[in-house]
Amino acid sequence: MHFAYIGDSVLGRDVNLGAGTLRFVSGNVSIKIKGSLIDTGRRKLGAVLGDNAQTGCNSVTNPGTLVGLDSIIAPNTTVRSGLYAPYSVIR
Repeated sequence: MHFAYIGDSVLGRDVNLGAGTLRFVSGNVSIKIKGSLIDTGRRKLGAVLGDNAQTGCNSVTNPGTLVGLDSIIAPNTTVRSGLYAPYSVIR
């Protein structure tokens, strides 16, 4: 059985979530872009994954994680909030 929490997230076409992909936060979600934290004003905001992105089993995408298209998140990886370019391999 695969389990993943995708509530409050935006998923592109053909995204694949590995088993155990989770996230959590308290307070407003902020996104780190170019060294600055930007408050989204939202208490709930999951990850935004571009088309064809893939997450490995037991990876964690923190709230406010923006992953570009065709990117891969390795298994057992915790991804910090922020912007990741297309074609990234995140370990």
